[in-house]
Amino acid sequence: MSKFTNYDVIRNPVVTEKSTMASEHGQVVFDVAIDATKTQIKEAVEALFSVKVKAVNTLVRKGKVKRFRQELGTRKDVKKAIVTLVDGQSIDISTGI
Repeated sequence: MSKFTNYDVIRNPVVTEKSTMASEHGQVVFDVAIDATKTQIKEAVEALFSVKVKAVNTLVRKGKVKRFRQELGTRKDVKKAIVTLVDGQSIDISTGI
């Protein structure tokens, strides 16, 4: 895998009802690069937001099969990272970096 910058690892925050409820428990959800590791995600979040990360959990959401006219196509897979912050730390994702 090539060398990523922090902005290549962290694509964008996920703003859903479920991720908003997780933010009450000190967790933030991000879309990340599909081949990024947990240590790379941890280092990127700590560097970009100046916080301490307690844990990183990742999951890969498989792309759906969709039909366009007579052709079948597949959407891309998306990797999500659920980042748990140390107690007392927070990230305000509504403001830009």
